[in-house]
Amino acid sequence: MRLSEFILANREPILAEWEAFARTCSPASGSMNIEALRDHANDMLTVIAADLDTPQNKTEQQDKSEGNAPPVANADVTAAQEHGAGRAESGFSVEQMVAEFRALRATVIRLWNKHLGGFNAENIEDITRFNEAIDQALAESVSRYTKDLDNSKEMFLAMLGHDLRSPLGAITMSSHFMLDAGELKEPNLTLTSRVASSADRMQRMIGELLDFTRSRLGGGIPIEREEMSIDKAVHDVVEEITGAHPDRTIELDARGGEKGRWDCARITQVLSNIIGNAVEHGGASGAVSVTVTGNDAEAIVAVHNRGPFISPDQLNGIFGPMKGKHSPGNATGPTGNLGLGLYIAERIVSAHGGRIEVQSTEAKGTTFTIHLPRSER
Repeated sequence: MRLSEFILANREPILAEWEAFARTCSPASGSMNIEALRDHANDMLTVIAADLDTPQNKTEQQDKSEGNAPPVANADVTAAQEHGAGRAESGFSVEQMVAEFRALRATVIRLWNKHLGGFNAENIEDITRFNEAIDQALAESVSRYTKDLDNSKEMFLAMLGHDLRSPLGAITMSSHFMLDAGELKEPNLTLTSRVASSADRMQRMIGELLDFTRSRLGGGIPIEREEMSIDKAVHDVVEEITGAHPDRTIELDARGGEKGRWDCARITQVLSNIIGNAVEHGGASGAVSVTVTGNDAEAIVAVHNRGPFISPDQLNGIFGPMKGKHSPGNATGPTGNLGLGLYIAERIVSAHGGRIEVQSTEAKGTTFTIHLPRSER
């Protein structure tokens, strides 16, 4: 009996064995039930049996083994894709779903071998084709599972950002309005200033957290390019940071008229993170210098400070997320954050096709150099 015939004739025993086997697979055994195990399984077995009876050439065989088989004719969604969508909706982990396919593969081959009384050379072709079909079904399920899970995460982030920012925006607006009115007296003035400062910090932290989560989903940080002047962006950021730190000196040299196609809001975010980081770690009295240069291919922004140098072991992970509280780039005190500033800055520059370089020595201080291609590569 050919394998396709065996699958169609023994559908129920296969499903029963599949369920029993899958329950022993870690981590799948914890939350599986009969209904969850069997949904879409009949359709997948039908598709696999039909595939085994369909002639294929070497190219089609390789494509299928890599999970790149062409779409099924007259089918908008395959049974395997529906299975992946159902697992994502039901809260299954990807490990649990992979365990199901591992169980299905083992169950069919084991039962067919028992039925035949042992495999011979003539069965190798069917076994190979069956494994290719399972690999294709698994690829389709994982792809749909991942897509639906990412969509759910994006929806959650959008709701979280909106639901948190709306009340926080009201706090920020109200506190700044009371400060601008100039009618508050102590201690109300100090208390309201603290409310406004804390609300501003929370706004930045929420933005960093959302950017971090989006970058970890695989889609990266979205950018929208438009013609802009990097000089003006640097001037605006320096003016803002100087206003927040009137006791610090920032020396600016940005007179080259450097322009390109970048995301203005995101580049401003990068500059704010890098220059703000230099101010925080540049020493209490040391000046920070910001220089903008460029060539035909790219604009270059160098930010230098004379604070404590960064050791080589810290440099290796300086753009990593969630750094320790004493790591460079994770300021403490009133302007502290989640330690995501440099990570997000690097991700934004990378999304523009650029890079950030860091040099730090005890003799020369620390310099962050941002390279931004003028146009999309």
